[in-house]
Amino acid sequence: MRKIVRDTIRHAALAFALIGLTLVPARAAERTLMLYGDSLMAGLGLSAEDSFAGQLQQALGPDVTIVNASVSGDTSADGLARLDWSLGDRPDAVVLELGANDMLQGLPVDAMRQNLTAIIQRFKDENIPVLLAGMRASPSLGADYVKAYEAVFPDLAAEFDTAYYPFFLEGVATNAALNQADGMHPNAQGVSIIVKAILPTIQAFLAS
Repeated sequence: MRKIVRDTIRHAALAFALIGLTLVPARAAERTLMLYGDSLMAGLGLSAEDSFAGQLQQALGPDVTIVNASVSGDTSADGLARLDWSLGDRPDAVVLELGANDMLQGLPVDAMRQNLTAIIQRFKDENIPVLLAGMRASPSLGADYVKAYEAVFPDLAAEFDTAYYPFFLEGVATNAALNQADGMHPNAQGVSIIVKAILPTIQAFLAS
């Protein structure tokens, strides 16, 4: 009789435990998001917490782990040259932000297009989704250069059917109060504006 009672209690406890497990919401699987860019993403002149990676990590929370594979000064050619090494981290998704230094150095637009094409194709071959962040050119480079340069990003986004954010520095570029002394790199307040602006696009990208 005592054995029957003990078995009954044990089975009841197990049943309650199983019921309890079904009521606990499952935590979303952690994903790795790679930032693949230049100094704008590398956080030049900022602390780790104030950088784009730091503020974006805070905004996304613990279910997304950011790997910052950005290098200050990189052109699109530099990004392509180090891609094999960078892919050792094997991210689940990538935000690609390269091309600003090509523009600042007045490098040929066709070469930048070819480099970015090769980078995106490599990510595609690895089944790693890409969110492409666009850039704008300085008017001082001339209307023809500006038109050709700025067309590269939406063209590639359409060609590869990638997620797309038109202008990484939206709301911050040319605003002295939101940039460091060099006038090109956002300060902590500027980064905060960038993160708030791009966050819905990144969240939708990760959800898809």
